[in-house]
Amino acid sequence: MTFDSFVNNLDKKLALPLPGHESHKKMMHLERLLTKIEPNNFTRKSAVLVVFYPDNDQIHLPLILRPAYDGKHGGQMALPGGKMELVDENLTRTALREAQEEIGIKAIDVKILGELTEIFIPVSNFSVKPFVGFLDYKPDFFPDQREVEKIFEVSFHSFVNQKELVYKPIKIASNLVEVPGYEIHDQWVWGATALIIHELIEVFNKEL
Repeated sequence: MTFDSFVNNLDKKLALPLPGHESHKKMMHLERLLTKIEPNNFTRKSAVLVVFYPDNDQIHLPLILRPAYDGKHGGQMALPGGKMELVDENLTRTALREAQEEIGIKAIDVKILGELTEIFIPVSNFSVKPFVGFLDYKPDFFPDQREVEKIFEVSFHSFVNQKELVYKPIKIASNLVEVPGYEIHDQWVWGATALIIHELIEVFNKEL
């Protein structure tokens, strides 16, 4: 599949009804499935960007490794993104601005194809809106050293070709929980990022 045909195909599929929360549930651990915590007046809005680009006849996207810190998501693999600021007229702008700040891509060059289902993250009380876009060239990356430990350029098909979910024990609160995720570049992709990737794969695999 050429990059252009991939983009055209994904553009059409993102316009169809999304797999939504039923897709997300397949990547949630038991405690997350059973939680009664709901969004509230203090829930903060945020957005992330899945941005595809061509590289050596393959379709890639960047993932970032967050630096280790005491916060809820320190040391985790993630998509570029962050919280909505007053300067952002909408969440699309949030996703583009944060991606430019964190990994150095040119936001003005990104063409947005569509969006995925919003995800609520109880542990940090964030609501995350994923946007999907593309660059028609391989970008140069410039990681923000405060927010990005490392950028991983990942082939999208390395996710698609993982036929079975891998489970790992993760300490959540005081409990050790078996969590589904993806092993990519010797890193563990789980949580909201895995939910987003899983829904995207289901969109990609849809029949038109």
